[in-house]
Amino acid sequence: MTVTPPVYGEFGQSLAFAERTLTAALRQHLAERGTEPETWYALKLIATRGPGAARDAVVHDLEGSRNLDAGSTRALLTRLESQDLVKGDEVLDFTAAGEAEFRDLRDYISGRTVKLLSQFDLQDIETTVRTLQAITSRATT
Repeated sequence: MTVTPPVYGEFGQSLAFAERTLTAALRQHLAERGTEPETWYALKLIATRGPGAARDAVVHDLEGSRNLDAGSTRALLTRLESQDLVKGDEVLDFTAAGEAEFRDLRDYISGRTVKLLSQFDLQDIETTVRTLQAITSRATT
């Protein structure tokens, strides 16, 4: 009989609590800047996908989030376009104002992230990131 390591049973709950806590902290930090989390998520996705992010891919990722669906994703992108933060039909790019807004938010959030994560061993953080990326990849195949 195979013995399951106890940590396997703790993994999901620990991950869920970490996600909940970090999401609450992010929401608080963004609120201090007058930014909705969904705006940050959209800007981050566009930046991560690089110049000329395929609109369909960004929409797909946003629709898969907990707080957005097809209708709210369309409304979000329309709002970002009307605020002159993003542009494009088939591909999405930042406007100059959008690029500045993204950099400003990224730098602000990065400072908070460094403050939190610098308390831990860098190799542990790197291992955690690699592990979570591998779990995500394997769970979807």
